[in-house]
Amino acid sequence: MSAIAVAPAPGRTKAFLRLVVIEHSIFALPFAYIAALSAMFLTGNNGSGGHVHWLQLLLVTVAMVGLRTFAMAANRIIDREIDARNPRTAGRELVTGAVTMRTAYAGSAVALMVFLAAAALLNPLCLALAPVAVIPMVVYPYGKRFTDFPQAILGLAQAMGPIGAWLAVTGTWSWDAVVLGLAVGVWIGGFDLIYACQDVAADRGDGVRSVPARFGVDAALYGARGAHVVTVLLLGWYAWLTDAGWAFWMGLVVVCAAFVYEHSIVKPGDLSRLNRAFFKVNSFVGIFLFAFALLDLVLRGLGV
Repeated sequence: MSAIAVAPAPGRTKAFLRLVVIEHSIFALPFAYIAALSAMFLTGNNGSGGHVHWLQLLLVTVAMVGLRTFAMAANRIIDREIDARNPRTAGRELVTGAVTMRTAYAGSAVALMVFLAAAALLNPLCLALAPVAVIPMVVYPYGKRFTDFPQAILGLAQAMGPIGAWLAVTGTWSWDAVVLGLAVGVWIGGFDLIYACQDVAADRGDGVRSVPARFGVDAALYGARGAHVVTVLLLGWYAWLTDAGWAFWMGLVVVCAAFVYEHSIVKPGDLSRLNRAFFKVNSFVGIFLFAFALLDLVLRGLGV
């Protein structure tokens, strides 16, 4: 029996968390918080009277992290053979054996149950709509096998976060949340276009489909720029729909500057700083926009 097979549970847990890159939850959580807190402060439908309902916020966090963990585990399981043939991903845990298939399946099942339990505790509508959030998470890794635009499926999956967070707080549908969700989906789809550029050679050789593999790196980077322009426009639309104050608009200006920087350091002939653009800039975008959005909500609550 291998050392991996008899590794203690804590070791397997740490390896599983590395497999799903748990720290990348930071990309989606800020926008879910923007939606949840906006719903609390602007609608009052949750009975909070404009105050933070901490239990709801905790459940939103648990649901988001649970769903993302399930999605990442499913992605790694489904793509393990493709990952093994790509030099960049050949070191991933399922390929090397650092995480067994049994652990991956068990971890994904636990994460899915955590998500469903959090959805059930939030309200009946969240539980009823939970499958709508789960399905695109599973379809996405298969997308690269049947479409040149798998990033569109990823964007759709990520758009569910803010919409679900708003539903979690109010129990009712909101077009404001849909606009915010679309902004998140287009944003993440755009930076995934950038990320996919590093795998063009491997994808073409393996028959994996993507925008860069089909249309080239130049087209993918132009597509990412266009996606981020649309993201800014959608965030501006959301700000207008929710009567956002100067703080939110200032945050949007900072986001614009971050996007300009991101696209200035990644060029068709130079992808050497791609990881900086993907990981650092995009985590910055989510965190700083959330900070300014929270400031805006606090100032409005104070009547400033």
